[in-house]
Amino acid sequence: MAFQDHFSYYGPTRLIMGRGTIGNIPQILNEQQVKKAQIVTDRGLVQASVVARVTEILDKSHIAYSIYDGVEPNPPIRNVEDCAAQYQSENCDFLLAIGGGSSMDVAKTSGVLVNHGGKITDYFIGEKPVPGPIPFLLCVPTTYGTASEVTPFAVITDDNHFKGTVSGPYVIPDVGILDADMAVALPLPIAAATGMDALTHAIESYVSLMSNPISEGMALHAIRLISQNLRQAAYSDHNHEATQNMIIGSTMAGFAFSQTRLGNVHAMSHPVGGHYGVPHGIANSILLTRIMTYNRYACPEKFADIAAAMGEDVNGLGAVDASVLAVEAVQNLSDDVGIPATLGEAGAKAEGIHVMAEDAMKSGNIQVNPRKTTIKDVIALYEESM
Repeated sequence: MAFQDHFSYYGPTRLIMGRGTIGNIPQILNEQQVKKAQIVTDRGLVQASVVARVTEILDKSHIAYSIYDGVEPNPPIRNVEDCAAQYQSENCDFLLAIGGGSSMDVAKTSGVLVNHGGKITDYFIGEKPVPGPIPFLLCVPTTYGTASEVTPFAVITDDNHFKGTVSGPYVIPDVGILDADMAVALPLPIAAATGMDALTHAIESYVSLMSNPISEGMALHAIRLISQNLRQAAYSDHNHEATQNMIIGSTMAGFAFSQTRLGNVHAMSHPVGGHYGVPHGIANSILLTRIMTYNRYACPEKFADIAAAMGEDVNGLGAVDASVLAVEAVQNLSDDVGIPATLGEAGAKAEGIHVMAEDAMKSGNIQVNPRKTTIKDVIALYEESM
């Protein structure tokens, strides 16, 4: 609690968890007295018949819907504008996001445009806040990474490759359905990237200067769940228990960082995705151990806690020595699930380091990182990670 001697906690999303819980959707919608959904998703999930699992339930309950399946990774502004235009032309009255963070973030931000107009860049952090509610939003995550189903953030890439954040209580989803059947059997690269993204959320929240006792409890248990279950969930097409634990761990990390923000990893990974299209979870994973090493002297006791939560034996070790084990445990997990070793291997270019560093320094996450960070530090960390 280095930045504060008091804190508040706000997490209004209603969560329904367990296998088969997408079957609860009609009852939830009946309670809201809504009539027509704008389903926000991507073509891959449509082609894989994942979306059909939900639309079959809607069809049986005679709930009308329109499908916007144009969501792209690191979603650009055009996705938001196209989704909002379709929502209005189809006379929808609520949003149903099915997918990972990209789909949920497009749903959130298109809802902002539907209800409040303007351009989505008008609402980026540093501009004006979202002034009021968006349409009712129900999220069905199909990965275990972003936790956008509970967070007050949405990230959109502008025309200059800058990933801007729309933030505030009005973009927090109303309901999240955490159904392992919707996320089991992910392709290994997606499972690895999203799972390591969730771990990054938990670790960065735990060591954030804005952490508090509630966020710390959620973050530390999220670290425990993710480190115990990611390998099994990623390498099995049938391990529903590990998958459910991953989804819960991801969501708990989301609740935690919703209160604390994140740190240097996210400040630096967003420009990597915006400029080079590197998947967000991959960029996070590659940067994570480098930045843990950079940060660990600032709060070695917290990194010792992380090591213990990940199953490392820290008995008899001082905090500084135990903090090394946290870095090693994260690197071992990253290696085990096949994360690329460097940003260069993932597609980033060294010639973009200075531009990415300038973008990273615009992030508020830099300010809550446990170790003070200058642009020279960011450049050095990018160079080390290339």
